Amino acid sequence: MKNRWLIAAAAVGIHVSIGSVYAWSVFNLPLEQAFGWSKNEVAWTFSFAIFFLGLSAAIGGHFIEKRGPRIAGLVAGTMWGLGMLGAGVATSLGSLEMLWLSYGLIGGIGLGIGYITPVSTLVKWFPDRRGMATGLAIMGFGFGAMIGAPIFNAIMDTLSIPMTFFIMGGVYMVLMYASALYLERPPEGWMPEHMKEAIESGKQKKVEDLSQLTANEAAKTGPFYGLWIMMFINISCGIAVIYSASPLAQESIGLSALEAAAVVGLMSLFNGLGRIAWASLSDYLGRPSTYMAFFIIQIVAFYLLPNITSVILFQVVLYIILTCYGGGFATLPAYIGDLFGTKELGAVHGYVLTAWAAAGLAGPQIAAYVRTVTGSYEMTLYIFAAVFILALIVSILMKRYVNKARAEREITGNTAHA
Repeated sequence: MKNRWLIAAAAVGIHVSIGSVYAWSVFNLPLEQAFGWSKNEVAWTFSFAIFFLGLSAAIGGHFIEKRGPRIAGLVAGTMWGLGMLGAGVATSLGSLEMLWLSYGLIGGIGLGIGYITPVSTLVKWFPDRRGMATGLAIMGFGFGAMIGAPIFNAIMDTLSIPMTFFIMGGVYMVLMYASALYLERPPEGWMPEHMKEAIESGKQKKVEDLSQLTANEAAKTGPFYGLWIMMFINISCGIAVIYSASPLAQESIGLSALEAAAVVGLMSLFNGLGRIAWASLSDYLGRPSTYMAFFIIQIVAFYLLPNITSVILFQVVLYIILTCYGGGFATLPAYIGDLFGTKELGAVHGYVLTAWAAAGLAGPQIAAYVRTVTGSYEMTLYIFAAVFILALIVSILMKRYVNKARAEREITGNTAHA
């Protein structure tokens, strides 16, 4: 029997590696200056990577369930490593199209498979702390940029852009291979000894999942689309804030470009901390109440943010938004397990993450369009505050559904026991 905490460490190893995609911005200016590519051309590399992340997560979920986390993790490590190494070749040759193909397409596939592979495994290893376990892994994704960005910069300053991709591609491939080789599912129905003893003694009641559905069965239910809508809104608005944080800080509170960059840098920290904090809290609050909290907090935060003139208060509100953004990702796998069980959790997770691919395109575009039309980001934030009201309504309906379904299971269970 493997140690479940080492399984969690392996999951973090995979997520820290692929989370470095969020450090892509450090390559923007060097690539523009070195090859004369436009900002838009360079930005498409990141857009392709996120798009194929969502697409491969949706398609690759069934592969993970069929072949297991170890094989899927090795495939993810191979694709992400090849994507980085290919980016090294592309920048050596000065080929933008090859950069899109390698980092964007091949690397993006590695991102998607790598993202969902360890998460479904952790849910099964931590039936007592689902939220905390998945939050721990997905926290690694949030911290990937914070760790990767200074390393990328240091290698570029010392060596070159191609060598940065070559070296880090090799490092990430080795780290992901080592992590994937330790991944393994627990035996069916496994639970830790303390949980087993508590249930057998009557001190703790085992909370059953509401159902055990395949991914295709889950995708035909109302709650699946409730999750999709909530994630789409949370991600779209969060990405829009990330996209516009620097100019917003300069417009609203008069920060210099350098000061605004420091604020943006700290956003990665709170994005990561929010993932472990909110997901762990969801084990006690319950997943439906946690999502309701996300949206109530953000309705207020998005409404207040453009009117704040205090530098400290502006940062506090901004970082709270980032914790909710990260927390939405981290709490999602546990919510899926509660609703649809662990039968094909990885595949269901992949389906829901198509909301990420869609939001990655929608969020920045909406923010940029409204900024162009109105001349400021203020109206954008008001629009997103209003959109969060829709998300809150969906989260309330989801909570009612869960409460009703649990009550029905309780009645059914008592009747069967009698």
